[in-house]
Amino acid sequence: QVQLVESGGGLVQAGGSLRLSCAASGLTFSSYFMGWFRQAPGKEREFVAANSWSDKSTFYADSVKGRFTISRDNAKNTVYLQMNSLKPEDTAAYYCAGKRGIPTRIAAAYDYWGQGIQVTVSS
Repeated sequence: QVQLVESGGGLVQAGGSLRLSCAASGLTFSSYFMGWFRQAPGKEREFVAANSWSDKSTFYADSVKGRFTISRDNAKNTVYLQMNSLKPEDTAAYYCAGKRGIPTRIAAAYDYWGQGIQVTVSS
């Protein structure tokens, strides 16, 4: 049974930082392209960042480029999202997701999802 479990969310002031973690189990982590998505109330789920096992394929949404960094520890089956210079518009539930095959920013293409974790940025 595949499980993706996010942690590290919370409340932070604008300009602050948070690091999200996603621990994966039940899958061959090195075979999976891992991504982070977010969804704010009343909005569609949107792509944030994703990378491959080797980090050779790494993608970011324009809205977070230069502020967020995705990384992974393959020995721990964990993917991270370091979020710096947070803005109130970054407030959302953040989801970890995994897929095999071709890298993509499209949420519907991902096979497995975590339960989500809330990030709230106050102004």
